[in-house]
Amino acid sequence: MSKFIIEGGHKLSGEIAVKGAKNAALKIIPAALLSNQPISISNLPKIEDIDRALEIVQDLGGQVELNADGCVINTSHLNRHELSPTLANKLRASIMFVGPLLARLGEAKFPHPGGCVIGAGKRPIDLFLEGFEAMGAKVSVRHGFYHLSAKRLQGCEYFFTTVSVTGTESLMMTAVLAAGRTVLKNCALEPEISALADYLNTQGARISGAGTPTIIIDGVESISAGNFKIIPDRIEAGTFAILAAATKSAITITHCQPAHLESLLAVFAKIGVKFEVGPDWLKILKADELKAYSIKTHEYPGFPTDLQSPYTVLMTQAEGASIIHETIYDRRLLFTDLLAQMGANIIMCDPHRVVVNGPTPLSGHKLTSPDLRAGISMVIAGLIAQGTTEIDNIYQIDRGYADIVQRLQQLGAKIERHE
Repeated sequence: MSKFIIEGGHKLSGEIAVKGAKNAALKIIPAALLSNQPISISNLPKIEDIDRALEIVQDLGGQVELNADGCVINTSHLNRHELSPTLANKLRASIMFVGPLLARLGEAKFPHPGGCVIGAGKRPIDLFLEGFEAMGAKVSVRHGFYHLSAKRLQGCEYFFTTVSVTGTESLMMTAVLAAGRTVLKNCALEPEISALADYLNTQGARISGAGTPTIIIDGVESISAGNFKIIPDRIEAGTFAILAAATKSAITITHCQPAHLESLLAVFAKIGVKFEVGPDWLKILKADELKAYSIKTHEYPGFPTDLQSPYTVLMTQAEGASIIHETIYDRRLLFTDLLAQMGANIIMCDPHRVVVNGPTPLSGHKLTSPDLRAGISMVIAGLIAQGTTEIDNIYQIDRGYADIVQRLQQLGAKIERHE
């Protein structure tokens, strides 16, 4: 099994470029199933989750042609409506294929989607199933598989009782080929949703309101396909910004969209992290002192749950006590036990809240990455710790961060991958 070996305590400097957004890529790949024409995708991150998504396309009968910057997907010969359990169990985003399959072929069969430990087999898919049923799909469960069928989906009104990014994107995609008008209410507002809607509209879809709480989709008979350039990954950009602040290093983050990071930058202004912002770059200046500041995760444009783990590491180096309140994923704070093993002073109040007292020096330790975001947080902790840190189960990190070792080495980090 591969692992990272990190020698901590070194200052970093230089530039690091942000890759294409994982959460945008994992939606445009299933969206390719909506058209029988080829789609060209550029700025595609080379990460494990993308590899799994493309394998699902091929398993369904689609063709994938890789190139230097992305791929071309052709689903004109789509011939299967069943998701392979082997592939679906590795990828939470496999649920995103269900709606397009149902809309295109009238049928979809799939196991409960997998993914990282915070969601594997536990995160519910009831919003998806309720939405598909509202559009007229028949849903049954047999032998551990969900089976959905509909001759043609019908437009509907659906209110999300819980704000859901993937739920919003899934039902929005599905409604594109449904008959009549669909009105989705209490939708998520993430930039990836607007990017997906903009692309679908250029190909003949009729979507309005993406990026607002109410999205209206007037169904069409078919759509074409074209070119889609994936937007920069705001979570990766935010992670690198926190990395710079935690290591008290001056780092310039390029190929990003700072406007997507307003919640993090507002917090930075409060805790003493100085920064400069350009149209597509963000420069984090060397921080002398960090002040503790409590955060509460929230759907966009609030503080992202995917930046909560790195921010918790940052607070171990801040003066004072901060409360980290995770409102979206029940198990996401369990990784703080790993920080405690490194010397952090963290008190768990309940599954949703911890108190971080700082600053505390961290010491190198042998760790196992529990999930994607906690894994990259362990890398940040290793870079600020004294001594050597060894991180196992780095497949979880590879799921979301491309060429992370080489990119961090270019900043001066002492990190190596050992097979």
